[in-house]
Amino acid sequence: MGTSFLQTAYTITDMFWIGRVGTKAAAAVGTGGFFTWLAMAFIILSKVGAEVGVAQSIGRDDVKEARRYIRHTIQLNVFLAIIYSIALITFRHSLIGFFNLGDTEVIEMATSYLVIVSLGLVFYFINPVFTGILNGYGDSKTPFYINMIGLIANIVLDPLFIHGIGPIPAMGVKGAAIATVIAQAIVSLVFIFRIVFAKGELFNNIGLLKAPDMDHMKHIIRLSLPVALQNALFSIIGMFIAKIIAPWGHTPIAVQKIGSQIEAISWMTAGGFSTALSTFVGQNYGAKKWDRIYKGYFVAIGLVSIIGVGATLLLTFGAGPVFSVFLNEEEAVAHGIAYLKILGLSQLFMCIEITTAGAFNGLGKTVPPSIIGIVFNALRIPGAMILSAPHLLGLNGIWWSISISSIFKGVILTSWFILFLRRNSYHLHEKQLEAVAQQL
Repeated sequence: MGTSFLQTAYTITDMFWIGRVGTKAAAAVGTGGFFTWLAMAFIILSKVGAEVGVAQSIGRDDVKEARRYIRHTIQLNVFLAIIYSIALITFRHSLIGFFNLGDTEVIEMATSYLVIVSLGLVFYFINPVFTGILNGYGDSKTPFYINMIGLIANIVLDPLFIHGIGPIPAMGVKGAAIATVIAQAIVSLVFIFRIVFAKGELFNNIGLLKAPDMDHMKHIIRLSLPVALQNALFSIIGMFIAKIIAPWGHTPIAVQKIGSQIEAISWMTAGGFSTALSTFVGQNYGAKKWDRIYKGYFVAIGLVSIIGVGATLLLTFGAGPVFSVFLNEEEAVAHGIAYLKILGLSQLFMCIEITTAGAFNGLGKTVPPSIIGIVFNALRIPGAMILSAPHLLGLNGIWWSISISSIFKGVILTSWFILFLRRNSYHLHEKQLEAVAQQL
């Protein structure tokens, strides 16, 4: 959870300093950032395999199998990073042009940001996989400390490169991209240093240069593909939502980007619970301890519900002061307050949905959360188009389409998992009674 919070703080730091430049810069970073958001779909192809594969192998006390998952997930991750980077740089003008921004300055800044970030994308790809491997092993402290180093680097570098100081010129959006790449590279180097000099058995003789075993690779992709597909479609749907927003001008685009980063305080924290629960469930599933899975899930839901309610209260009653930290233009603040208040109503449901998805992933059942996510995220597009009509809610209708879909996702996915748990707990109880009867 701490690591997820650091990642949130990372992006919030970027948007704080970019917001000082103006709404055009924020809109440019927000537009270019959609493609790093889409990159998460490719990262998840290897990250879920690392977390679940390592966790279940450790639960079975099979370290050799855990090493095989490590080797294959890293190989897959680096390959996808290179291919995706090349694609972004090659098609950068068409990709930014998709949004019909209508402002030459914003388009140029967004394109520059995208190219610079793409050049260092391999670091952005590999860090979550290193984190996933160690989380799956049960070591969540090491990724936290290493990502903390990256956050500190970003906090120092952002103002230096964005606004300039001494011999370093002010580079605005380009500076934000450069600071991001350097900070990510530092994190990668520290992870590699930790792995090379670690005395533990997990990374010994993993054989990164060996040819991949296609059976393992297929299993990792089959396990991760539903989650990756959900994230890819989530990002693409977000792009279409941004395109619907574009006719209102660059200010609402900037508002959506900054508002989503503020909102990330809750959903990234829930993501931390999701990762922890995925590891916990995966290890206990490997050890066939259903009673611990049952108890662990409800403890996690109870904790994350406190965060969800807290986020609702913060976004509903503190919308103005919170948003004005990032942008102080009157129009932007007015839109931002509306965004945060509307999205604030769905924070609890979003948190329990994300946490429940982690529980499903730990069991290796990645399809149910993907089905729910894909269906209700896709409904945001027609919902936004209908509700944003001038005679209905206008721009606020777009925010309502996002909030309402999150509420439905939380209710349905959580109900699905509880029914699944009860069914399996019932069968487990039957088996326990049979074992006692045999002993008698």
